Amino acid sequence: MIIDCHGHYTTAPAELGEYREKQKSELKQDPGFQTSKGILNITDDQIRESIQNNQLKLQQERGTDLTIFSPRASWMGHHLGNESTSVAWTEHCNDLIRRVCDLFPQNFAPVAQLPQSPNVTPQAVVRELERTVNEMGFIGCNLNPDPSGGYWKDKPLHDKFWYPIYEKMIELNIPAMIHVSGSCHECFHTTSSYYLSADTTAFVHLMMSDLFKDFPDLKFIIPHGGGAVPYHWGRFRGIAQDQGLGDLEERVLNNIYFDTCVYHQEGIDLLLDVIPTKNILFASEMIGAVRGIDPRTGHYFDDTKRYIDGNTKLSAEEKQMIFEGNTRAVFPRLQA
Repeated sequence: MIIDCHGHYTTAPAELGEYREKQKSELKQDPGFQTSKGILNITDDQIRESIQNNQLKLQQERGTDLTIFSPRASWMGHHLGNESTSVAWTEHCNDLIRRVCDLFPQNFAPVAQLPQSPNVTPQAVVRELERTVNEMGFIGCNLNPDPSGGYWKDKPLHDKFWYPIYEKMIELNIPAMIHVSGSCHECFHTTSSYYLSADTTAFVHLMMSDLFKDFPDLKFIIPHGGGAVPYHWGRFRGIAQDQGLGDLEERVLNNIYFDTCVYHQEGIDLLLDVIPTKNILFASEMIGAVRGIDPRTGHYFDDTKRYIDGNTKLSAEEKQMIFEGNTRAVFPRLQA
């Protein structure tokens, strides 16, 4: 079986975007507007059409079986409005993911967006984790380390501000993918500089802290191949050594995993050379940040299965660990 651990509902029906625009309009009139959830009128047939002609079609063409599926990351928009804005928006986004997985249970498994807001304590996040996991069967969540959209107004990920989320993750036995949303800072292009720099920054938060002493069973996935981390593994090992943090692999690799959303063979090969096989999860993020065809290969950039298949150093057993075994270990609720 081939499990893609990183997929987003980027093809949701237009009514979802219309709901969000209504929220924005209300906030423009009154920045403190208290949003009620309301009703989102999207039919099952609309959902089927949005999936069958897109993600499901590509699954079948590329030879993957199951996608771990969450709301569109760049639309999470945690910087917008207030807590009530994020709660209503997040609940609708997660409800849609549950409906996709109910309509295509063999092809998709649900992961939750969280109702975060800058500098807002995470009680609403904990409630949404309980709702989505206990009541709706979700198997993980996406955690935004920077709800301010590029301004990094919140505490680092090792700060006790985040501990209620981590405690609930441990209780529910779920991992989190570290994933920022859209950038609202003019210096950061969302899916290139902001995503990759945030991945790297989140890793440094974790490696520089004693978080995993407090939460030895906590599991994070750093997406997009880990940002700059594998490419600069020697730098991070050296910094850990210079600062008396010990061996970097012993420090983080029981808790941190990297996905394969890297869009060329050389990049994937580097990831596979540097990071232990047990810490790599197959992913493509289709249909996502990079949607075109690579003129050098004639294949889609985000057809990442080809890169794993094309690696000449991994054994068949190691490739199967990446395609399935590691993901099952990181997402224990997937077994159900």
